[in-house]
Amino acid sequence: MLPRIFPIGGILFDFLFVLIAIPIEAYVLHNRLKFDKKTSIFYAISMNLFSSVIGWFIFFVAEPMLPIYLKSELISYMFFNNFKSANTQSLLILTACIIFFATFIMKFFILRVLLLSLSEPVAKKEDEPQKSQRQRWRSFSGAKLQNTNLVTTTLIANSLSYSAITILLFFRSK
Repeated sequence: MLPRIFPIGGILFDFLFVLIAIPIEAYVLHNRLKFDKKTSIFYAISMNLFSSVIGWFIFFVAEPMLPIYLKSELISYMFFNNFKSANTQSLLILTACIIFFATFIMKFFILRVLLLSLSEPVAKKEDEPQKSQRQRWRSFSGAKLQNTNLVTTTLIANSLSYSAITILLFFRSK
């Protein structure tokens, strides 16, 4: 069941947030993972658009299940930019932390899937000799290091974009 009134203001602000996050995250991907600029912009756009679509889908699924007082607070914030209750701000901080980490995890997995699916398939030669235990350990530890670098880069990019969005929201509330 789709809602009858869409939060157009919220969707437009989300579009603005995506427009702010893409260049910041593309810059971090370019500097830390050494992608060229075009590739880093592609990955930043893909991560942000996919995570935004997934986030709005989760919002539209979860919104009908919210209690009445939370729906009232949500409507008050979306249309009037204020809350009725002071207790809502602590819930908002908790929700923001959950959204931050959920977005970070989504962006990491989206980037990981994009890197795996868009990489060129490497053809293995059948007469290639078997790797020794030492060579397998080196390749495994290299993959762990690359995975750690990907997690760190995604966390830094997400943190910087969320910081810029938080500053923008702070200026909006004044």
